[in-house]
Amino acid sequence: MTKPALLWFRRDLRIDDHPALLAAAVDGRPVLGVFVLDPVLLGSSGHPRVRFMHACLAALDESLGGRLLVLRGDPSTLIPRLAAQVGAAEVHISADYMPYGRRRDAAVQAALGDVELVRTGSPYAVAPGRVRKADGTGYAVYTPFLRAWSEHGYRGPAGSGAAVSWVDGANVEMPQRISLTDLAVRVAGHWPAAGEAAAKAGWKQFRDNGLAGYQLDRDRPDHEGTSRLSPYLKWGCIHPRTLLADLKQRSSAGAVTFRQELAWREFYADLVFQHPGSVRRSINPQVDELEWDSGAAADQHFAAWQEGRTGYPYIDAAMRQLLTEGWMHNRARMGVASFLIKDLHLPWQRGAAHFMDHLIDGDVASNSHGWQWAAGAGPQAAPFFRVFQPVTQGHRHDPAGDYVRRYVPELAGIPGAAVHTPWDLPTGPPNNYPPPIIDHATERVEALRRWGQRRKDG
Repeated sequence: MTKPALLWFRRDLRIDDHPALLAAAVDGRPVLGVFVLDPVLLGSSGHPRVRFMHACLAALDESLGGRLLVLRGDPSTLIPRLAAQVGAAEVHISADYMPYGRRRDAAVQAALGDVELVRTGSPYAVAPGRVRKADGTGYAVYTPFLRAWSEHGYRGPAGSGAAVSWVDGANVEMPQRISLTDLAVRVAGHWPAAGEAAAKAGWKQFRDNGLAGYQLDRDRPDHEGTSRLSPYLKWGCIHPRTLLADLKQRSSAGAVTFRQELAWREFYADLVFQHPGSVRRSINPQVDELEWDSGAAADQHFAAWQEGRTGYPYIDAAMRQLLTEGWMHNRARMGVASFLIKDLHLPWQRGAAHFMDHLIDGDVASNSHGWQWAAGAGPQAAPFFRVFQPVTQGHRHDPAGDYVRRYVPELAGIPGAAVHTPWDLPTGPPNNYPPPIIDHATERVEALRRWGQRRKDG
């Protein structure tokens, strides 16, 4: 009998447009699909993201006719053991370019011995490290990266894996196997449906009904103006190539802007590839060396921010959206990040960690560098002295107050834009809604003082 190939799923939970799957199944070779619940990654992943991943695994298993093998343990031990047990000549993967993933895959490759670890494709249209300047160095600024990324180009979709012959994982004896029925795979009510079919349906809905207005609508958290595809891109339920192929013949402002947003995702991944330590440290070290608040008062401020109890309605609505839905509108992410860093004087790493605890789309590259952008800490960032005014942000991006009323029920009875300044009501904020925990104007001056002092000292 033909020896099977092993396909180790990771951030590619789909069967269409999957180059590694097609490489594994070449010439009709049977394929054993496996996913490893890695304790290292599980330990650093928030419960919402893990639950959504479980649901995506359940959807993938259904696509494979119930043949997906799920194991729990160290991949550098389990993958070689599994390959030896089934007699696989090759183990196929989509290449991982994040710091831990690169170390893990190197360890697996070493442990496989004579069994080849074949890398085909990646979670990106253009793999990190491919887009380079003439001198061979990477880009530090988005706009020239976008130009070079566009000129570099990317392959079209890889085709369907529907005809693959899957080996039944139920027939494989591995002591570390996990039954998908034992996992909590039901997604929360406010989360999107999981899996490849849901990702395709979500893209079709947005492409046909939301893409045309995306350039302007994406800045409005008060209504559905974004694609909501980030959780699917995170887990590879759909590949960016699939989206880019559909955008190829579209030249509207919305299509151009959406393509540029996909490029931001690839730029951030490239930055982490260049600077692996940037998932935890600022690329601009002056930011990490600033005077940051600490102690009991700082922790109380952080808790109020986490819970959406800062007394600034727009900020609180965004933080409660995160807790409720496992997702936050990108424009709101910028606002709450600026508030934590510039108003509460807390380091971006604390906010980034909280996001990774609660986001179902938590991606280490996009999250870390999105926060560095807000902190003025990365190579392509808003300068530190750019401080968002939380009330102005609310008026600008939620002009009628609908976003606030949706997520801050204490303020649901306040009509119109008055919801952004409930302290101005004759009777003050209703329903025990808290007063602002800080004065923005005062803290803005303090943030700029600390930045100026750091630059002077440095």
